[in-house]
Order: sequence, then C-alpha cells, then structure tokens
Amino acid sequence: MLQRIQTVYLTIVLVSVAVLPYFFPLWKLEGKDTMFNKTILYVVFFGLSTALTAMSIISFKKRQHQFVLNRINIILNLILLGLFVYRSLNLSGETEKVSEKGIGMFLPILSIVFLVLANKAIKKDEDLVKSVDRLR
Repeated sequence: MLQRIQTVYLTIVLVSVAVLPYFFPLWKLEGKDTMFNKTILYVVFFGLSTALTAMSIISFKKRQHQFVLNRINIILNLILLGLFVYRSLNLSGETEKVSEKGIGMFLPILSIVFLVLANKAIKKDEDLVKSVDRLR
C-alpha cells in the first residue's frame, strides 16, 4: 500500500537526491557555486540513488525487497558522503583561493536518516504481518 509511512520517508529521500542537488551547491570556489553536475562521479551516484529510491517506492508489495534496496541505497549514500568529505578536505586552503562548503554536501546525510526511518517502518510492518500469520 502506498499510503504507508515508509512511502513518505522514501518520497523525502527521492526529493533530496533527485531535486535538491540542482538547487543547493556542494561548495563554493572563488565565489562561484559548484553544483553536483560538474563531476560525472557525483551525477552517477545521485542518479543511482534516485533509481534505487524510485524502485523501492514502486516495490511496496515486496517488503523484503524494499528493505534490501534501502540498505543498498544507504551504502551508496555513505560512499557519496565519503567522496564529499574527501573532496572537502582536499579543497585548497584559504591562502590562495577562497573556499566554502555548501549545504548540498549534507544531502546524503538527510537521505541516510530517512532511509533508516523507512527501514524501521518496513521492519515494523513485516513483524506485524508475521505475528498475524502465527495466529492463523
């Protein structure tokens, strides 16, 4: 059923990985915003995360499949976050170029939080179904 709470969580994840990267810069270099689409690696990771989230929303009848897709998506977002942290630590210092971290670097954290909440809700639904099956 699409009207479950995990669908709301997954929709928030879908918005945070598919729409918000176009509006929030990852960092600023010399006063210019650097968006995610400047590097093909970030485009691929955001695209894969979007596809996994959409597949997870569509597969609402298969809770275990949805749970596994969300776990893979969490791992993907952790890799993306690691890439952002690596890049931000390698940004040049304030001596020669002025650099500033943007709010777009925190989008994977938002995605991870809501994916964990969605997995908790899926697990709760699965436990409820198992308990009802035991009563039959």
